[in-house]
Amino acid sequence: MSTTHWNWPDGAKLALSIVVNVEEGSEYSIAKGDPFPEPVDELGVVMKKPIRMHGNESNYQYGIKEGARRIVKLLDDHGIRATWTAAAQSLEVAPELGRIIQARGDEACSHGYRWIHQFRLNEDAERDFIRRAADSLEATTGTRPVGWLSRYLHTEHTRRLLQEEGFRYHMDDYSADTPFWDAVPGSDRPMVIVPYALDSNDMKMWVSPAYTPDMWLKYACDTFDVMLAEAQTAEQPRMMSLGLHLRIIGRPGRIWALQRFFEHVGRASGVWVTTRRAIAEHFAAAVQPRVQA
Repeated sequence: MSTTHWNWPDGAKLALSIVVNVEEGSEYSIAKGDPFPEPVDELGVVMKKPIRMHGNESNYQYGIKEGARRIVKLLDDHGIRATWTAAAQSLEVAPELGRIIQARGDEACSHGYRWIHQFRLNEDAERDFIRRAADSLEATTGTRPVGWLSRYLHTEHTRRLLQEEGFRYHMDDYSADTPFWDAVPGSDRPMVIVPYALDSNDMKMWVSPAYTPDMWLKYACDTFDVMLAEAQTAEQPRMMSLGLHLRIIGRPGRIWALQRFFEHVGRASGVWVTTRRAIAEHFAAAVQPRVQA
């Protein structure tokens, strides 16, 4: 464990990262020529035949048509800057959302060109996938992304390719509650890892229907409270990630839980609510590059 002493800006002990995943419009789809339809569904229905799932496609469209505006309103109401982990094709389909991200001064982090499994790609195809995503997000949001989140899995080449394409941090890690430097296979330079969290992610309300919004809210608030308390006495500051989805938390029966969480955060002190890019850049400036043992 590192003994390096550092803090977040203005003496804050806990950094809170609100991550809004934008995947709608870039998921697997027979209509787009994929060999199978998107298997992640509100009902948990997975088709074994290569046929269109019109209902699931419309479930995803709901995120763009309705969910996004509710989330943006809450972010505006509470003055929160977010990181939007966007599959680039999603913002090509919904360019108005890219303009909102740009106007708010939020961060667009790359979630791939499409919301597909890049581990199936060879090195050349993965490089093209990464570059195409960056080019597209720059066009739709006005800023080239510096962070990357895969769809669950990545390859042994991913971090090196990200470095070569100018990315500064990687999110595909769940091992810590603070950023750290980590090795990059095939490169002599480490990379900043800004770890993500799955336990507090609203996706659980899709994959586990018995997990209700009030349960999710309690878990999110309890996580925040414990991490803030730890951060007050820890040698190093802490970071909490909260992952959201337009089509999930953006539903009327769930959005209230996000509002309650933001209200809970607003009553606390010593918290830096910011983007993952700001977190990565502050950490890189405060802590000398090295690889954790």
